[in-house]
Formats: sequence, C-alpha cells, structure tokens
Amino acid sequence: MTDSVRVALSVDALGPRLTGIGRYCLELVRGVPAVPGVGDIRYFRGPHWLDDPEALLAEGWAPARRGWFGHWLDQRRNRRAMGTSVVHGPNFFLPDWAEHGVITVHDLSVLLYPETHPAERVRDFERRFKSSLDRASAIITDSEAVRSEIIAMLGVSGERVKAIPLGVSMAATRADPQLLGQSGLVPGGYTLCVSTFEPRKRIDDLVRAYGLLDPALRRAVPLVLAGASGWRNDALNSLIEAGVGEGWVKRLDFVSDQFLGSLYGGARLFVYPSRYEGFGLPPIEAMFHGVPTIVGNAATLVEVTKGAARTVDASDIEAFATLLAASLEDRAWQAVAATAGRAVAESYRWADCVAATVEVYFRAAQQ
Repeated sequence: MTDSVRVALSVDALGPRLTGIGRYCLELVRGVPAVPGVGDIRYFRGPHWLDDPEALLAEGWAPARRGWFGHWLDQRRNRRAMGTSVVHGPNFFLPDWAEHGVITVHDLSVLLYPETHPAERVRDFERRFKSSLDRASAIITDSEAVRSEIIAMLGVSGERVKAIPLGVSMAATRADPQLLGQSGLVPGGYTLCVSTFEPRKRIDDLVRAYGLLDPALRRAVPLVLAGASGWRNDALNSLIEAGVGEGWVKRLDFVSDQFLGSLYGGARLFVYPSRYEGFGLPPIEAMFHGVPTIVGNAATLVEVTKGAARTVDASDIEAFATLLAASLEDRAWQAVAATAGRAVAESYRWADCVAATVEVYFRAAQQ
C-alpha cells in the first residue's frame, strides 16, 4: 500500500437543500482531508474545479465565468487527476473524463422501481450508469442488503463492492417549544415523517393508515410530514390536503437543520414506511434523538435499525393503522424503543464511514 493517496471528489450532490446523498458528500468533503494518508484532495462539479466546495451550500451559487485559459486549465487538471488521483463519484457516476475510479451506488431503485422515478431520471441513469460501473475499480454502497443486490443484479464480483454504513451528523437536540410553536406543534404531541415526497416512500399509505385512527387520537397527535416536494405526487398531495383540511395532518416543506433537530426531539413517534432504501438516514436520526420508530419492512431498513424499530408492511393499511395506534399509546414500548434506538443510532459514526472510504481509495490506487 502506498504511503499517501491523492483524491479527486465529485461534489455534484452539494446544494442549499441537502438530500441524504448530499449529506454524505458533505461529510466526505469535511472528513477525508483529515484522514492520515490523504496527501491531496481536489473537488469538482461537472466541468468546474472548486477550491471551496462548501460554497455550494449557499443559495444562488454559480460558477465563475472562464475564458479559453480557464478551459485549458480544467482540461489540464482532468489529465492530472486521471494520472495521479483516485476519482470518486459519490452519487453513482464517474465523470466522462475519468478512465477509472470509485463510485458509490446508494441503491438500485431506478432499476428495481423505475416507475417511481421521473422518466428523464431513468433515461439519464441508463445512459451514464453502465459506463461508470465498467470503469469503477471499486464500488461503495451503504448497506449489506444493497451490496447483495449489486452483486446479484449487476454481475460484479464481491471483491469490488464494499458496504460502508452512513453516520449521524446532528447533535441530539431537545425540542424547542418556541420553534415548534411557530408551526402549531407541542413536544410529544405529534407523529413525524421526514422524507422526500416520492412514490417509493409510501407516504400515501401512511396518510391512509393515519386516517383510520380514532378521530380523537388523530386530533390529539397529528401527523407531521416534512421534506422536499419530490415528484409524481399529485394523488398524494390530494390526500394530504384532505387531512390538513380535517386538522390531523400538518405539511411542512424542507426544513433547516436547526428546526429539524427540534422536530425530531419533539416527536412522540417517527414513521418511515418506505418500500426500498439504500440506507435510510431519517429513521436513524430520529432514533438518535430517542424517538420510538416504525419503518417499512424493506431489507435495508430492517438491517440498519437492528431490531430497535417496529416494522410494517405499509401496503396493509388496516394492519398499519393498528400498529400506529398501539405505538402511540404504548408508553412501555416507547421507553424501551427510545433507549434501544439511541444505542443503535450512536453506532453509526461519520468518522467511521470516512475512514473506511479512504481505505477503499488506497486499494483503488493499487489497481
């Protein structure tokens, strides 16, 4: 193994509103340079090289205008990176100019459930993914469940694929009554779901199941839905609007990290009924805050929650409603789940994720 490794890291996933992949990318940006043995790290977004990738977190970022010299310099950097650096695409793809490198494949939802994605995303994935896969010396994924899928579905050897769990970056924030009050919420007085509003998250099943609860329980403990608007959700929006009109659903858009910490800290119950995940950061973040949690029975969610969360087949609406009611009212289970969930969540550390990722860089540099 070499004494040091040079890295060229794609930061395409960074932006003002971080998704789970964006959070992963940010933790690599912040953590990789501090790992012993990383001799140099450079960042690129599309054709642009950045000295300060965290500038992408600000609203309104735009690349500096570059003339012919800037274009020549970028091409020179590309050639240098190809020859001396491990190129890492943390969001599925390698850039076209990279002859080899490392990719992180978070999940195979585009292949397994293409109907749950916008058509243009499916086309883009089909166009770019095979080329990236063929050039990847190593593949990182977030869970053993997805690692098994990659090996079985894509025909790659197990030696090429490494499962590296994600981490929890936020502090275990207590609920701020004043912040919650601005949205009409009180600590311990709501059920929370944090998710992008897209089909595979099964938020529609959650709303339908919640609608079967006793009306008094729904009014006392409303369902709070927080997250980016996503796609293909017209029918879901109609369901949500009906619940909002009846007073037992509250819809929030994307929220800041500060407010998100209070939302987690004040929830009586967290529910994440997704049918498929690569990892599932929101339930782990909720468990880190000591919130009793229900997750969909997807293999990855069962894996990462390690028995500390209740699981549900969200498509069985009546059984889902029964589990929701029991979980909202069972104080003994809530206490046990809070303790067990926090212990599981604390086992996921970004420092471990980053260190294991750098180990993959070193192995890739030898190939």
